[in-house]
Amino acid sequence: MSNILDIRDLCVSYGKVEALHHINLKVAAGRIVTVIGPNGAGKTTMLSAVMGLLPSKGEIEFMGEVQRAIEVEHLVAMGMTLVPEKRELFGEMSVEDNLLLGAFQRYRSGERDQAQTMEEVFRTFPRLRERRVQLAGTLSGGERQMLAVGRALMARPRLLMLDEPSLGLAPLIVREIFHIIADLKKTGVAILLVEQNARAALQIADYGYVLETGSIALEGDSRQLADDPRVVETYLGLGGRQKTA
Repeated sequence: MSNILDIRDLCVSYGKVEALHHINLKVAAGRIVTVIGPNGAGKTTMLSAVMGLLPSKGEIEFMGEVQRAIEVEHLVAMGMTLVPEKRELFGEMSVEDNLLLGAFQRYRSGERDQAQTMEEVFRTFPRLRERRVQLAGTLSGGERQMLAVGRALMARPRLLMLDEPSLGLAPLIVREIFHIIADLKKTGVAILLVEQNARAALQIADYGYVLETGSIALEGDSRQLADDPRVVETYLGLGGRQKTA
Protein backbone atom coordinates (compact mmCIF):
# COMPACT_ATOMS: atom_id res chain seq x y z
CA MET A 1 0.00 0.00 0.00
CA SER A 2 1.58 3.27 -1.11
CA ASN A 3 -0.68 5.79 0.63
CA ILE A 4 -1.76 5.47 4.24
CA LEU A 5 -4.01 8.53 3.89
CA ASP A 6 -5.59 9.98 0.77
CA ILE A 7 -7.76 13.10 1.14
CA ARG A 8 -9.79 14.11 -1.89
CA ASP A 9 -11.81 17.33 -2.28
CA LEU A 10 -12.20 17.82 1.46
CA CYS A 11 -14.50 20.71 2.37
CA VAL A 12 -15.47 21.87 5.86
CA SER A 13 -17.94 24.61 6.72
CA TYR A 14 -18.84 26.46 9.88
CA GLY A 15 -22.42 27.41 9.15
CA LYS A 16 -22.41 29.27 5.83
CA VAL A 17 -18.68 29.95 5.98
CA GLU A 18 -16.51 27.39 4.17
CA ALA A 19 -13.27 26.95 6.14
CA LEU A 20 -11.63 24.37 3.85
CA HIS A 21 -11.97 24.39 0.08
CA HIS A 22 -11.40 21.14 -1.85
CA ILE A 23 -8.28 19.97 -0.05
CA ASN A 24 -6.32 17.17 -1.73
CA LEU A 25 -3.51 15.62 0.30
CA LYS A 26 -1.68 12.31 0.53
CA VAL A 27 0.52 10.69 3.16
CA ALA A 28 2.58 7.70 2.03
CA ALA A 29 3.62 4.86 4.30
CA GLY A 30 6.72 5.66 6.36
CA ARG A 31 6.83 9.31 5.27
CA ILE A 32 6.59 12.62 7.08
CA VAL A 33 4.24 15.07 5.41
CA THR A 34 3.89 18.58 6.78
CA VAL A 35 1.20 21.21 6.36
CA ILE A 36 2.45 24.72 7.06
CA GLY A 37 0.64 28.01 6.95
CA PRO A 38 -0.40 31.02 9.01
CA ASN A 39 -2.63 30.94 12.06
CA GLY A 40 -6.26 30.64 11.00
CA ALA A 41 -5.49 28.99 7.65
CA GLY A 42 -7.51 25.89 8.53
CA LYS A 43 -4.77 23.48 9.57
CA THR A 44 -6.40 22.32 12.81
CA THR A 45 -9.80 22.20 11.10
CA MET A 46 -8.34 19.81 8.53
CA LEU A 47 -6.96 17.44 11.16
CA SER A 48 -10.23 17.52 13.09
CA ALA A 49 -12.20 16.65 9.95
CA VAL A 50 -9.85 13.79 9.04
CA MET A 51 -10.21 12.40 12.57
CA GLY A 52 -13.99 12.59 12.38
CA LEU A 53 -14.33 15.37 14.96
CA LEU A 54 -15.92 17.75 12.44
CA PRO A 55 -18.45 17.04 9.67
CA SER A 56 -17.00 17.35 6.19
CA LYS A 57 -17.62 16.76 2.51
CA GLY A 58 -15.27 14.98 0.14
CA GLU A 59 -13.55 11.65 0.47
CA ILE A 60 -11.12 10.39 3.10
CA GLU A 61 -9.38 7.10 2.40
CA PHE A 62 -7.37 5.54 5.23
CA MET A 63 -5.48 2.25 4.97
CA GLY A 64 -7.11 1.62 1.60
CA GLU A 65 -10.63 2.01 2.99
CA VAL A 66 -12.85 4.97 2.08
CA GLN A 67 -14.43 6.26 5.29
CA ARG A 68 -18.12 6.58 4.47
CA ALA A 69 -19.25 7.40 8.00
CA ILE A 70 -16.21 8.71 9.83
CA GLU A 71 -16.09 7.53 13.44
CA VAL A 72 -13.22 8.38 15.76
CA GLU A 73 -13.26 5.01 17.51
CA HIS A 74 -13.13 3.12 14.21
CA LEU A 75 -10.21 5.21 12.93
CA VAL A 76 -8.27 4.72 16.17
CA ALA A 77 -8.83 0.97 15.93
CA MET A 78 -7.53 1.08 12.34
CA GLY A 79 -4.37 2.89 13.44
CA MET A 80 -4.96 6.63 13.24
CA THR A 81 -4.02 8.85 16.19
CA LEU A 82 -4.11 12.60 16.74
CA VAL A 83 -2.01 14.62 19.18
CA PRO A 84 -4.09 17.80 19.52
CA GLU A 85 -2.66 21.27 19.88
CA LYS A 86 -3.75 21.53 23.53
CA ARG A 87 -2.33 18.04 24.29
CA GLU A 88 -5.37 17.24 26.49
CA LEU A 89 -3.60 15.21 29.15
CA PHE A 90 -5.16 14.10 32.42
CA GLY A 91 -3.31 16.34 34.85
CA GLU A 92 -4.39 14.52 38.01
CA MET A 93 -3.16 11.17 36.70
CA SER A 94 0.42 9.93 36.61
CA VAL A 95 2.57 9.83 33.50
CA GLU A 96 2.29 6.05 33.45
CA ASP A 97 -1.51 6.08 33.73
CA ASN A 98 -1.79 8.65 30.93
CA LEU A 99 0.29 6.36 28.74
CA LEU A 100 -1.84 3.34 29.57
CA LEU A 101 -4.93 5.24 28.45
CA GLY A 102 -3.37 5.52 25.01
CA ALA A 103 -3.43 1.73 24.76
CA PHE A 104 -7.05 1.38 25.91
CA GLN A 105 -8.49 0.62 22.46
CA ARG A 106 -5.92 -2.10 21.83
CA TYR A 107 -6.47 -3.56 25.32
CA ARG A 108 -10.22 -3.66 24.69
CA SER A 109 -9.61 -5.53 21.44
CA GLY A 110 -7.62 -8.20 23.30
CA GLU A 111 -4.03 -6.98 22.96
CA ARG A 112 -1.90 -7.43 26.09
CA ASP A 113 1.43 -5.92 25.08
CA GLN A 114 1.05 -2.61 26.93
CA ALA A 115 4.17 -3.15 29.06
CA GLN A 116 6.31 -3.77 25.99
CA THR A 117 4.85 -0.76 24.19
CA MET A 118 5.44 1.45 27.22
CA GLU A 119 9.06 0.32 27.35
CA GLU A 120 9.42 1.38 23.71
CA VAL A 121 7.92 4.77 24.56
CA PHE A 122 10.34 5.14 27.49
CA ARG A 123 13.27 4.39 25.17
CA THR A 124 12.05 7.16 22.88
CA PHE A 125 11.38 9.55 25.78
CA PRO A 126 13.79 8.69 28.65
CA ARG A 127 12.52 11.70 30.59
CA LEU A 128 9.09 10.11 30.85
CA ARG A 129 10.63 7.04 32.48
CA GLU A 130 12.19 9.29 35.10
CA ARG A 131 8.79 10.89 35.75
CA ARG A 132 6.54 7.85 35.34
CA VAL A 133 4.89 8.29 38.78
CA GLN A 134 4.71 12.08 38.57
CA LEU A 135 1.35 13.76 37.93
CA ALA A 136 1.01 14.93 34.33
CA GLY A 137 -0.16 18.34 35.50
CA THR A 138 3.21 19.02 37.15
CA LEU A 139 5.30 18.42 34.00
CA SER A 140 7.03 21.14 32.04
CA GLY A 141 5.69 22.16 28.63
CA GLY A 142 8.24 20.04 26.78
CA GLU A 143 7.56 17.03 28.98
CA ARG A 144 3.83 17.40 28.45
CA GLN A 145 4.37 17.36 24.70
CA MET A 146 6.53 14.24 25.02
CA LEU A 147 3.79 12.60 27.08
CA ALA A 148 1.12 13.53 24.54
CA VAL A 149 3.14 11.97 21.71
CA GLY A 150 4.04 8.96 23.88
CA ARG A 151 0.38 8.37 24.71
CA ALA A 152 -0.45 8.39 20.99
CA LEU A 153 2.36 5.91 20.31
CA MET A 154 0.87 3.52 22.88
CA ALA A 155 -1.85 2.83 20.31
CA ARG A 156 0.82 1.58 17.87
CA PRO A 157 -0.50 3.88 15.13
CA ARG A 158 -0.01 3.51 11.40
CA LEU A 159 -0.60 7.26 11.03
CA LEU A 160 0.39 9.80 13.69
CA MET A 161 -1.11 13.27 13.25
CA LEU A 162 0.54 16.09 15.18
CA ASP A 163 -1.09 19.50 15.61
CA GLU A 164 1.44 22.27 16.37
CA PRO A 165 3.84 20.18 18.51
CA SER A 166 6.18 23.16 18.95
CA LEU A 167 3.51 25.52 20.27
CA GLY A 168 4.59 27.34 23.41
CA LEU A 169 7.92 25.53 23.76
CA ALA A 170 11.39 27.03 24.18
CA PRO A 171 13.67 26.82 21.10
CA LEU A 172 15.93 24.13 22.58
CA ILE A 173 12.92 21.96 23.46
CA VAL A 174 11.46 22.52 20.00
CA ARG A 175 14.68 21.22 18.47
CA GLU A 176 14.55 18.14 20.71
CA ILE A 177 10.90 17.44 19.86
CA PHE A 178 11.56 17.70 16.13
CA HIS A 179 14.56 15.38 16.32
CA ILE A 180 12.32 12.85 18.07
CA ILE A 181 9.63 13.22 15.39
CA ALA A 182 12.25 12.65 12.70
CA ASP A 183 13.45 9.53 14.51
CA LEU A 184 9.88 8.16 14.71
CA LYS A 185 9.94 7.80 10.94
CA LYS A 186 12.47 4.98 11.38
CA THR A 187 9.80 2.95 13.20
CA GLY A 188 7.68 2.90 10.04
CA VAL A 189 4.87 5.15 11.28
CA ALA A 190 3.58 7.72 8.78
CA ILE A 191 3.36 11.25 10.18
CA LEU A 192 1.12 14.16 9.22
CA LEU A 193 2.65 17.22 10.86
CA VAL A 194 0.70 20.47 11.08
CA GLU A 195 3.02 23.26 12.13
CA GLN A 196 3.49 27.04 12.06
CA ASN A 197 7.24 26.64 12.52
CA ALA A 198 7.83 26.16 8.80
CA ARG A 199 11.61 26.02 9.03
CA ALA A 200 11.67 23.16 11.53
CA ALA A 201 8.85 21.28 9.80
CA LEU A 202 10.38 21.42 6.32
CA GLN A 203 13.75 20.23 7.66
CA ILE A 204 12.33 16.89 8.80
CA ALA A 205 9.50 16.37 6.29
CA ASP A 206 9.65 14.49 3.01
CA TYR A 207 6.81 16.43 1.40
CA GLY A 208 4.97 19.61 2.27
CA TYR A 209 1.79 21.55 1.66
CA VAL A 210 1.20 25.26 2.22
CA LEU A 211 -2.34 25.94 3.43
CA GLU A 212 -3.61 29.51 3.13
CA THR A 213 -7.17 30.72 3.78
CA GLY A 214 -8.52 27.19 3.56
CA SER A 215 -6.89 26.18 0.28
CA ILE A 216 -3.65 24.48 -0.75
CA ALA A 217 -1.51 27.30 -2.14
CA LEU A 218 1.67 25.28 -2.78
CA GLU A 219 2.90 21.73 -2.47
CA GLY A 220 6.02 19.79 -3.25
CA ASP A 221 9.14 18.09 -2.00
CA SER A 222 10.11 19.72 1.30
CA ARG A 223 13.52 20.81 0.01
CA GLN A 224 11.93 22.44 -3.01
CA LEU A 225 9.42 24.25 -0.82
CA ALA A 226 12.20 25.44 1.49
CA ASP A 227 13.87 27.04 -1.55
CA ASP A 228 10.68 28.48 -3.04
CA PRO A 229 10.98 32.30 -2.97
CA ARG A 230 7.39 32.71 -1.76
CA VAL A 231 7.89 30.28 1.12
CA VAL A 232 11.24 31.83 2.03
CA GLU A 233 9.79 35.34 2.09
CA THR A 234 6.53 34.52 3.86
CA TYR A 235 7.45 31.73 6.26
CA LEU A 236 11.21 31.43 6.60
CA GLY A 237 12.43 35.02 6.57
CA LEU A 238 15.85 36.13 5.40
CA GLY A 239 17.54 33.16 7.06
CA GLY A 240 15.19 30.65 5.50
CA ARG A 241 17.91 28.84 3.57
CA GLN A 242 20.03 28.26 6.64
CA LYS A 243 19.50 25.11 8.66
CA THR A 244 18.87 25.62 12.35
CA ALA A 245 18.66 22.05 13.62
